[in-house]
Amino acid sequence: MRKWILSLILGGMLPACGLWAQTQEPEILPDTLSASTPPPADSAHDTPPTPELDLLLPELEPVAEGETLSFDVKAQGQAPYTFRLVEGTQPGVQLDSAGHFTWTPGYDLVGRLEEEKAFPLLFEVRNANDEKVVKKAEIVVKHTNRSPVAGELKPFYVQYNTQNTYQIEAGTVYDEDEDPIVFVPIPTKMPEGMKLSAQGEVSWRPSITQFNALKREPIEMEFYVEDQPAKARTQGTLKLAATQMDLPPSISVAPKSTRVSSKEDVTINLKFYLSDPNGDDDIQAFDFVTNQPNFPKDALVRNTDNQYEFIWTPNYDFVQDPLDSLTFEATFFALDKSRKREELTIEFTIQNAVNEEALDRKLYTDYRTMLVRTWEMLEQLQEVEERLKKDFRTAKRGKKNRSIANASLGAVTGVTPVIESIPDPTKKVVSTIGGTTVMTMGTLEATEVIGKSTKDLLDRLNYVIEKRNDLQARGDAFARKYALRSSRRWADFAKDRDDLRSALSLKGVVALELDAGWTTKKKATDKQLSQTFKDFAPEEWESR
Repeated sequence: MRKWILSLILGGMLPACGLWAQTQEPEILPDTLSASTPPPADSAHDTPPTPELDLLLPELEPVAEGETLSFDVKAQGQAPYTFRLVEGTQPGVQLDSAGHFTWTPGYDLVGRLEEEKAFPLLFEVRNANDEKVVKKAEIVVKHTNRSPVAGELKPFYVQYNTQNTYQIEAGTVYDEDEDPIVFVPIPTKMPEGMKLSAQGEVSWRPSITQFNALKREPIEMEFYVEDQPAKARTQGTLKLAATQMDLPPSISVAPKSTRVSSKEDVTINLKFYLSDPNGDDDIQAFDFVTNQPNFPKDALVRNTDNQYEFIWTPNYDFVQDPLDSLTFEATFFALDKSRKREELTIEFTIQNAVNEEALDRKLYTDYRTMLVRTWEMLEQLQEVEERLKKDFRTAKRGKKNRSIANASLGAVTGVTPVIESIPDPTKKVVSTIGGTTVMTMGTLEATEVIGKSTKDLLDRLNYVIEKRNDLQARGDAFARKYALRSSRRWADFAKDRDDLRSALSLKGVVALELDAGWTTKKKATDKQLSQTFKDFAPEEWESR
């Protein structure tokens, strides 16, 4: 509006003076001022206060096995923030410091009979002021049914004029969810006269025409494998061929791999299935050879004539330090009665692993031993404290009641006690023969004249009490900080253990007259340690 008026003035269409008077500040009504012009605010209150640190978690919908769950964890309050998972970490869970969470639950988390399962997670947010907030969330994972797996089957070699049977291998056709499976035939994909049972047994007596056709060219039959009760299907294929004269045996292994990688103290389990075109009864032997001398021969177990199992758990001494891993080969071979040979070579790689159980056992022994030594020192100081208190009370009474009488008797041959009867049994009568007779009534051993000083007793008593309180506090802190196995694996454990051992060295051992061979009358049991150190966590180890 003002720009338009100014243009009129510059154009000479309106007198400038009169127009300027009209364009002065208009009169503002009180209502207008209160409605459109807010009063000036105090600059100290312009910025709203920063809210307290809080962790904001979204509402989580259930996720199915194999699906990816992704969301952002947010916070309010003093920034910047750092997010992390405190508890509940599952395989595949990822949470970066910015709060982005992703997880694809594996198919083995929820059983088919459970349908769904809740997994608690504990989130933590921390800001630059070292303030933190921890909140719990639950992720519900639903079971996902997977179709059965139909691997490559060994060929079905048939003979003429014979009822041939073939059992589909359970190690090749199976359900990863461990659901019951049945086999469903496809009549249009099977030769005439062939039957397939629900248990996977194929039976067929080929005619001469069918057998001759097989000799010219093998064929394939197809079938379905169906899980129950979901009835998810997978199509499988079985190769049919005519039996050749004196063919060697065949070897199949499950899992189907010629390379096995594992760690020490982890069990390796391989299943071997043998077959012979001339009949399984033609198989004479199955064994293996290897270039590794520590490989046990008894690891190969015979279940049936054509089914073997290899079970082996390499111990922690299998891979010697400083090697990180050890790789070797084992050749498995099958022989038939005519000495026909089939071989299968498998490469094994065993990785050096830390014996965590032995390490945890050693760390727990160090943890408990230090607490036992601290407890024994506290018990010894308790006894010293009680003895010093008793000596101090006795010394105070002796100083108060002491009385000494001196008498110059000259040369005497004998002195009779001056006081005939002393009602206080603690009083003593001391007689000497000589020019001077001194009689002391009171406990001279606890006075300033003879024996121990009350000031010295008080100093030692204060030192003992101070040392007991210090050791009790150090022991409580040590027991609390390293109560968990995971905390004892920290690098600070050795340092704190040595610090506590140093604290057990008393600089006033000689003055306190501590017995180096002192032993407690009570046994340092877990119960005693728990009563002394409230956060002590006893553990029981199984012998292996």
